[in-house]
Amino acid sequence: MSLVVLDEVTLFFADRMIFGGASLRLGNGDRIGLIGPNGSGKTTLLKIIAGDQVVDDGNVTRANGVRIGWLPQDISISGGRSLIDMILSSVPGRKELDERLAAAETALEAASLNENTDDDTMMDLAADVAELHERIDHFERFFGEHEALAILAGLGFGPGDEKRDIGELSGGWKMRGVLAGLLFQRPDVLLLDEPTNHLDMPSVAWFSDFLKKWNRCFILISHDREFLNEQIAKVVSIEPEGIRTYPGNYEKYVEQRAEEETILSGRAKNLAKERERLTDFINRFRAQANKAKAVQSRVKFLEKMESVETYERRQVMRFSFPATDRTVAEPIKIEGLKKAYGDHVVFPGIDLTVRRGEKIGIIGVNGAGKTTLLRMIAGELPHDAGTIKMGSDVKVGYYAQHHADTLDLNSTVLEVVQRASPDTPPARVRSILGSFMFSGDDTDKPIKVLSGGEKARVALARLLVKPGNLMLMDEPTNHLDLASSESLTASLGTYDGTLVFVSHNRSLIRALATKIWNVDDQKVEIYPGTLDEYMYSMAQRRQAIAVEGKGGPKRDPRGKTPTVQPVAKTREDDKARKRREAEERQKKGNKVGPLEKTVAQLEERIAVLEAEQKMRSTELADPSVYEDAARRNKLLADFQGGADKLEELTTRWEASMAQLETARRQLAQDE
Repeated sequence: MSLVVLDEVTLFFADRMIFGGASLRLGNGDRIGLIGPNGSGKTTLLKIIAGDQVVDDGNVTRANGVRIGWLPQDISISGGRSLIDMILSSVPGRKELDERLAAAETALEAASLNENTDDDTMMDLAADVAELHERIDHFERFFGEHEALAILAGLGFGPGDEKRDIGELSGGWKMRGVLAGLLFQRPDVLLLDEPTNHLDMPSVAWFSDFLKKWNRCFILISHDREFLNEQIAKVVSIEPEGIRTYPGNYEKYVEQRAEEETILSGRAKNLAKERERLTDFINRFRAQANKAKAVQSRVKFLEKMESVETYERRQVMRFSFPATDRTVAEPIKIEGLKKAYGDHVVFPGIDLTVRRGEKIGIIGVNGAGKTTLLRMIAGELPHDAGTIKMGSDVKVGYYAQHHADTLDLNSTVLEVVQRASPDTPPARVRSILGSFMFSGDDTDKPIKVLSGGEKARVALARLLVKPGNLMLMDEPTNHLDLASSESLTASLGTYDGTLVFVSHNRSLIRALATKIWNVDDQKVEIYPGTLDEYMYSMAQRRQAIAVEGKGGPKRDPRGKTPTVQPVAKTREDDKARKRREAEERQKKGNKVGPLEKTVAQLEERIAVLEAEQKMRSTELADPSVYEDAARRNKLLADFQGGADKLEELTTRWEASMAQLETARRQLAQDE
């Protein structure tokens, strides 16, 4: 079933064509990654789908009743209500259901007081009330407050945050709140524009798991290659030749794109050779009468030959770091560092050392103090006590997200970068800007007309013109497109200085970090290894904690929990004890059997329903269905009903499986 269809859509901004004859079809369950360079129109395409952007030509068709949820990069939310109220009220239909139930109950009460009301009328009114109660129960089951609180917790909100006024939250936390509302209301089409920009690594991990279970259509824009690959099954790419669709994840897209380019390049070369051969023949024998027929035949053939347009290579940000001056063995030495905001203590007194050539990735939950630590090292934020000592000959280069927002809006791109290093020759500055995709007249553009991604590239170029031998970077890939993010990662890999950076981008941390600093609970945990090694270590630690339990008996190496058995005084006592243990095992075994049966029955019902849904989906894909209104409406109603029932059964199956696993574990521990 098609939820949204774009047919030959054309859109201009002033005299610039954003889309020319673009077509796209969104169906149930589509998991789409939308890619393209900054400024290519990714966000604009989402606005068109959401209905927030009118097109100049073509058609945009949305299925009747389709619900579209959109998470933009920039939001504006006013206060005056709590976070939980905003999320609960985001689901359409509840208020109408309550109003209909109140009216139906009033009608039933009035009918019961009327002696002239016949039994059939009473039965119909009672059935209406019962149906509305059932629908409200269904609503509560899927849209209850407990579900909203679970989503808020997954996105990093603490207990009690749900009662806070939205106006009190920072921009990043407001964005999380909007994301929570979208996930809670479960729209038919979910549009996500860089949803991980304001998430920390634990929240990204939770969101990734949540999105993997999402069974509705979504479109995802992300600069995190790993996150994108985890989620999508289709790529929609805004290419120089138009909007293209490729099956598979981003890795598959790269392979297919390369194959297409190779094939087209080969065809173009072969056709060029054939044209050259025909043209040479025509030129050689044009003047010979006995060859006139052959020449004319080749002229006609040449005119009819197809042309093959090879792909226009997309411009990508590419640059390299110059060699840096050697520093002392310890460029940074931190001792007893303290920082607090009023009563809120961020660091009570920490000690850290950065050694020459290290690439340190700083991770941790939002609000733990990652950016605060980096800003204190950079000298942008004062500390309350302790010392931060920079080694001799250390030259610091610093990039932060907010730097892109503090650029002089009235200055040109060239002027802003030149000011960062007045002694650098203008030709060198222009060369650097060219590597950041600012060439020709682009260097004379005022900062105020640039997009967020373009401003981020200017701030990075300003750093590159004078990088120093110690670089501090805070979320350097935010606001960059995927290709630029990967190019930055590759370039930082060649940097021979010392690098300390904050990031939630797992691809970046995995590629660069040689040491991990995990900021958590007023401490900085130091792990001398890569992200993968750190994550493995954390998993092993969590497993050990789970095995040991809190205050419980220690497990032996075989995984058994030792139990203290009373010493049997007689054979009869021993037999009685064994009989009691056997009865206890039997009792617990009796609990497992019914649960296994319930799980099996649910799995069977789910399989049958999934098969029915697949058949309905196939029918709905047939254009002839839409010529018969009655058949179409029945199919749509059956499909929606089946989808709702499938969600209900899946929820029951998950709960039953959890109970079964608990029962099995208890039984295994007693054996």
